[in-house]
Amino acid sequence: MSDPTLRDATLVLLVYDEIDGLRQLWDQIPVDRFVETICIDGGSTDGSREFLHERGIPIYDQPIAGRGVAFRVAADVAAGSRLIFYSPDGNEDPADIEPLDDLLLGGARLAIAARFGPGARNEEDDELLRARARVNQALTWLANKLFNQGPWVYDTINGFRAFHKADLLELDTSVKRFPIEYQTSLRAMARGWPIAELPTQELPRAGGESKCLSWPVGKDHLKVLLTELPNSRFLRPRSAG
Repeated sequence: MSDPTLRDATLVLLVYDEIDGLRQLWDQIPVDRFVETICIDGGSTDGSREFLHERGIPIYDQPIAGRGVAFRVAADVAAGSRLIFYSPDGNEDPADIEPLDDLLLGGARLAIAARFGPGARNEEDDELLRARARVNQALTWLANKLFNQGPWVYDTINGFRAFHKADLLELDTSVKRFPIEYQTSLRAMARGWPIAELPTQELPRAGGESKCLSWPVGKDHLKVLLTELPNSRFLRPRSAG
């Protein structure tokens, strides 16, 4: 018999060699507040799998590497009606996990932890050039101008986000790697779905360097934008909903 005190949602831990973050954050991650917590692993060899196995977290392997693949694996195996994607790398505040799910319960069809906008902080805010942040904001500006039909969205790219499981499946995503977040944002905007954002404080990475390499990932985001362009507000057929 299911526990009525648990959220009918699956907390999805996206993991690829994140042992430092797991050790640092584990006691703060509300794994016991959801109907299940699962791990989608991209091929960890640093002890992440053993750490999670010792704590009873089911681990699902990806057929091929990439965050887009991980999103689809999670949608296929999750038992919860909602999915909250969380990367335990230190950047994402575990205190925002449940409030992100609350946005879905409040009517959103896509909920995003926003690193930009009122009340938010990006990890580059104290830096002079803020190159990655400026690229993210430029891509977000294009998304709003070309696709958005509702209130301004401040962060179309952050992977710390949540969906109703049925909605993620409906988006019929195709991206294999990092731009999965951008593709889901563009497709949600094109459908006119209500999108809610939770201002978040992006924290320093727990260990190692980011796996998101600026130039290749930026190029992939532009490819996604061009691929989705026929569904923009200006180009899609008038009969489209």
